[in-house]
Amino acid sequence: MPDDTIPDDNSSDCGPNCGGPRVRGIPPGEDRERLMCPDCGYIAYQNPLIVVGAVATWEDGRILLCRRAIEPRKGFWTLPAGYMEERESTREGAAREAWEEARARIDIDHLLAIYDIPRISQVQMIFRARLLSPDVEPGPESLEVGLFAWKDIPWSELAFPTVVWALREHHERLGRSDCAPAVNPTPDALARWEKML
Repeated sequence: MPDDTIPDDNSSDCGPNCGGPRVRGIPPGEDRERLMCPDCGYIAYQNPLIVVGAVATWEDGRILLCRRAIEPRKGFWTLPAGYMEERESTREGAAREAWEEARARIDIDHLLAIYDIPRISQVQMIFRARLLSPDVEPGPESLEVGLFAWKDIPWSELAFPTVVWALREHHERLGRSDCAPAVNPTPDALARWEKML
């Protein structure tokens, strides 16, 4: 059984006499460049970031959206979502982001979608959730927040393609809970969704 404890020392970092990871090269046994310390051999791995968020709805079906107060895409609407923090689960991260961005308390239902975005080294995990109260307000990263009926969603003002994807998946799966998480939509699905606008 693997030991999942986190060591308290800095044994995975460079030592006190090292200059730190500052040279790019291909470590032995690997196939891509990494940033390495030439003094001790420490390798600074850079791995994809995990984004967690939720399509959160109120009892009448309205969906929570936040207008971004930060770049990228400042002023555009998005789902409450952001990078996971260390030592939190994906569900905890999604709930934290809903609170931070919209002062929303949510109850997470299930995983709606997993989107791979290799060009920016992200994996996005979007959950379905229900709002515990319709009382929401902007957090520090939001200019404003609102609950939108499907017909009122500002489609032309959505910040990212994955927001559109997640909203479409949510809408297509209303009343269903037996679905596997969605993945990046196929060109056929994108064309079908475009006709729905």
